[in-house]
Amino acid sequence: MSDTTRENSEIEQPAAAAPANDAARASANDTEPRTEEAPTPEEVAELKDRLLRTLADMENLRRRTQREIEDARKFAITGFARDLLEVADNLSRALASVPPEAREANEFVKNLVLGVEMTGRSLLNAFEKHQVRKVEPQKGDKFDHKLHQAMFEVPTNAQPPGTIAEVVQAGYVIADRLLRPALVGVAKAAPQADTAADEETTEPGVRVDTVA
Repeated sequence: MSDTTRENSEIEQPAAAAPANDAARASANDTEPRTEEAPTPEEVAELKDRLLRTLADMENLRRRTQREIEDARKFAITGFARDLLEVADNLSRALASVPPEAREANEFVKNLVLGVEMTGRSLLNAFEKHQVRKVEPQKGDKFDHKLHQAMFEVPTNAQPPGTIAEVVQAGYVIADRLLRPALVGVAKAAPQADTAADEETTEPGVRVDTVA
């Protein structure tokens, strides 16, 4: 080997070792811990507000879903129950069409009436199991537009205006919702008679002097 070749090899050795030193320094830099900036109080407050809003929305959704499930369970038979109301009405009409004296005079009629009454009670018990209740107002009860439907007015002074004077048909509710209103007649004040003649009359034995 010539002297010139030996000198070139000695000069190139430091250059070959340079990349290894750079890699070592880069590796050392990677192992150093990196610090991140902490969130500001405004950012913390905003994140907290978002979390609270999300939790509130989830709770409202849960309550709304639960309420919808309960309503679906309560009112699922609304249509079916409404169709059965006509059956209950027909049973009541059948009982009302039989005079009391006919029940006592004929044993067959008496037993038939008992059977119809038992059927009606069984139907009402089935209604009760499914939260269907009968609304049957009494004469003199105050008219309630939430439960009653006024079909006509009855002029009378026997009871206060705005009270029920006659019941045409019973109503029904399912749970807390009106299924069918009760049909009623509502009392109103009777027209006052002409009081002109009353003003001219006097009590017996009292003399009234007129001025010419």
